[in-house]
Amino acid sequence: MVNVYDFGAVDIDGKEHPLSAYRGRWVLIVNVASKCGFTPQYKGLEELYQKYKDSGLTVLGFPCDQFGHQEPGNEAEIKNFCSTKYDVSFPMFAKIKVNGADAHPLYKFLKRQKAGLFGSQAIKWNFTKFLIDPQGQVAARYAPTDTPAAIDKDLERHLGARA
Repeated sequence: MVNVYDFGAVDIDGKEHPLSAYRGRWVLIVNVASKCGFTPQYKGLEELYQKYKDSGLTVLGFPCDQFGHQEPGNEAEIKNFCSTKYDVSFPMFAKIKVNGADAHPLYKFLKRQKAGLFGSQAIKWNFTKFLIDPQGQVAARYAPTDTPAAIDKDLERHLGARA
């Protein structure tokens, strides 16, 4: 059976990175953008990462410029923005497409595994989130309006509370 660990992606520094490196962990995959109304969610995503990383969570950020040209920068600019504005320490990847014929194979898989509202597979906007279980299967899909704080209760159920 295919799972998330069968995919790889280029990281923000241009190196190929197999997602099998996260086998056995819960993973929150998010398509991100630096000029979006939801961009402040970076802060909450980093808080989730810090709260649960030692309990088995990894957050993965995938910049995407398919929605209103809200991620216009190159990888170096994206990395600088994330580190200086939001102190992001979770893994970031190179810019990808999440919809259409050129969508990254990972996102094609994620959308097939867990449809969105009304059964739609398409990613509607930046900061759509997919929670992956330790076996590499999609456990949940969250809308851009679902804040990291709202997702925390699901993570707490899976990973346990860490104050």
